[in-house]
Amino acid sequence: MHNDLKKAVEILRSGGVILYPTDTIWGIGCDATNPEAVKRIYEIKKREDSKSMLVLMENPALLERYVDDVPEVAWDLVEITTTPLTVIYQNAKNLAKNLIASDGSVGIRFTKERFTSQLLQRFRRPVVSTSANVSGEKSPAFFDEISDDIKSAVDYIVKFRQDNRIPAQPSSIIKLGSGGKIDILRK
Repeated sequence: MHNDLKKAVEILRSGGVILYPTDTIWGIGCDATNPEAVKRIYEIKKREDSKSMLVLMENPALLERYVDDVPEVAWDLVEITTTPLTVIYQNAKNLAKNLIASDGSVGIRFTKERFTSQLLQRFRRPVVSTSANVSGEKSPAFFDEISDDIKSAVDYIVKFRQDNRIPAQPSSIIKLGSGGKIDILRK
């Protein structure tokens, strides 16, 4: 795992794109502050750039660096959740502009999974996380279900957990609105 982390961080720092295991399913990732790297992911996924992607972070203490106004309920949600939860926050900042939705929001998930936690600690910036598939196609549950097109389009494929056969699910998604309003988008 050490060599994977070292190489993945090197690729992220150079503006590259990685294929990596997350706390949910396998993902395609890049530096969330690099607009050119984000653009490449949209191209790899053949996805409209109006469809936003989420960001992985490791430390909730960094949230205010990337979201202008964090509702009080967000801190409670981050603290009590025991399963992967993506929260869509309003007023994103300090991220690649093409990663932020047209309404100014961004989805952020805090990971406790071993590989992604260490990757984020070493990289020291948020990382894009989007399913490792072409937009509109089924998300792969396991590494061996990822298409060769996706594999050949990235700059580095993490070796860690490629043989893992434990079923994974996408995260739940909620959107936080003004006044503490919570909309459940995916359970």
